[in-house]
Amino acid sequence: MRHGNKINHLGRKTGHRKAMLQNMACSLIEHKRITTTIAKAKTLRVFIEPLLTKSKTDSTHSRRVVFSYLQSKDAVTELFREVAPKVANREGGYTRIIRTGYRLGDNAEMCMIELVDFNELYNNNETKKTTRRSRRGGKTADTVATAPVEDVAAVEETPATEEATVVEEAPVAEVVEEAPIAEETTSNEETPDSETDASTSEEEKTEE
Repeated sequence: MRHGNKINHLGRKTGHRKAMLQNMACSLIEHKRITTTIAKAKTLRVFIEPLLTKSKTDSTHSRRVVFSYLQSKDAVTELFREVAPKVANREGGYTRIIRTGYRLGDNAEMCMIELVDFNELYNNNETKKTTRRSRRGGKTADTVATAPVEDVAAVEETPATEEATVVEEAPVAEVVEEAPIAEETTSNEETPDSETDASTSEEEKTEE
């Protein structure tokens, strides 16, 4: 029973446990994301986050303190050159644990522990949100007032021209269609008159 023992020994002796945490911390600094069990990830988070805080001050003393925990020159160099600048503005909470299910075999609960500032998906979403806010805030009252006026003027001008063209073309079409009809009616009206005149002249001749 644990009864107040806050340290999870992970079923290992002290030396074995420290060496395992050193290796896991170096792998996390190098690859920015590793997969392990929940128990090991929680213990690793307690181990590595003070080192990330220490790396914010780039001095010989800080490098020596971090090296005493990691025992790897390459990991210390990567931590102070690449990781520290991205973590500079964050006050704690440098790592994130994402559960990934259970392991086949012993059914241990697995997870993925990663450095928060190196996750590209979340960082892209945050930058998009900030750009949208800055664009909305960057507009002045003048631009907001003038933009709709131009749109309204453009909208008002286009229908006027269309209506004008329709109004000008409509009478022309009507005249062209009606003109032949008027001529036909006149010709049709004239023909019966001429026939009646001819018939009357013939009747007068016969009477004489």
